[in-house]
Amino acid sequence: MSSGTTELAWFKSSYSGSEGDDCVEVAIDGQAVHVRDSKDVTRPSFAVGREGWERFVRFASER
Repeated sequence: MSSGTTELAWFKSSYSGSEGDDCVEVAIDGQAVHVRDSKDVTRPSFAVGREGWERFVRFASER
């Protein structure tokens, strides 16, 4: 699911703060949400389907 991830528009959450420590970046395409470590963008990213991402965000926001 991870083809052409360098061409994606990556962004950090507005909750990340200005320090940039321990953040992840996400990029969304038509099929998936891609996730990578903002401290080392050379490492491979991973991708999850949009439905899986929505369930994760819903779960995390309830905590």
